[in-house]
Amino acid sequence: MHYAQMRKYDVANGIGIRSTLFVSGCTHQCPGCFNTDYREFDYGTPWTKEAEDTFLSYIKDENVHGVTILGGEPMQQTKDDDLLNLLRRIKQETNETIWIYSGYTYEEILKEPKRRQILELCDVLVDGRFVEALKDLKLRFRGSSNQNIIDVQASLTSGEKVLLTF
Repeated sequence: MHYAQMRKYDVANGIGIRSTLFVSGCTHQCPGCFNTDYREFDYGTPWTKEAEDTFLSYIKDENVHGVTILGGEPMQQTKDDDLLNLLRRIKQETNETIWIYSGYTYEEILKEPKRRQILELCDVLVDGRFVEALKDLKLRFRGSSNQNIIDVQASLTSGEKVLLTF
């Protein structure tokens, strides 16, 4: 896995002050994408144990109240286990919530075993491709009105998609 950027403090991609990781690589090609540089899977910096330790130190900062993974496309990080192992480590070492953004829908993610494994470690999923014609700057935490903010754990437990509203 490569990553495009790592932010210690971010207030735009989820509730509260969060640490964010922007992974590299995405094949969706959504018109109007604001992270076109991040489409290449080898863009940015290779993920290493040192990068993972740095990111975990950000998350453990007392000012941080959550983690957000976006990109690129986190659900396309399935060629290796770097993202999966990072999420496992976050769950083991912190009590912070994990938000993940994906161009795939919740239903699409559930159909692919490795993506589902990633999802099962997350608390909130912002799903769906960005659709420029549905862009709405008034929406919180998403770019277009077709996207959903999903309570992952409640959805997995109930067997039905549970949406969060703000």
